[in-house]
Amino acid sequence: MTPALDERERIRAAMDRILGGTPLRSNGALTIVALATEADVSRNALTQRHLDLKNEFYGKVRARGELPDSEKRLRRQLVKAKELRAEALKEIEALKVDNEALVGALHQAVMENHQLRLQLTERPGSLRVLPMQPRPPTQ
Repeated sequence: MTPALDERERIRAAMDRILGGTPLRSNGALTIVALATEADVSRNALTQRHLDLKNEFYGKVRARGELPDSEKRLRRQLVKAKELRAEALKEIEALKVDNEALVGALHQAVMENHQLRLQLTERPGSLRVLPMQPRPPTQ
C-alpha cells in the first residue's frame, strides 16, 4: 500500500495534539498505537516507514521528563518480575533446608534400621528378622 502524500504531516499534527493534551481520535496515551490512531495511519507506518517520526515522538516525550506509556508498563512488569524472582529464591532456600533435614532423617532411619537388624541377628530369640524387600531399580 502506498502511503498517503500527507501522512508525515498528519503524524506531526497528531504528535502535537497528543503532546499538547488535546487528542481528537485517540486516548492520548504516549504510545505509538495512540499516535497512529490520532494520525489515522497504520501502526506499521510508524514502525516501518517513518521510524524517524516515531523516534522523534519518543524523544519529545522524554524531553518533557515523561516516560512513554509502553516503557512505564515494562518498568512495572520488571518490578513484578523481580519481586517474583525474590520470592522464588526464598522458596528455593527453604526447600534446600527442608531437603537437608529430610536427607538427615532418612540417613538416621537407615542407620537405626541397620543397627536393629544387627542386634536381632546377634540375639536370636522369639523375634524373627524379615527378609529385606528388593530395592526398585534407580533411573
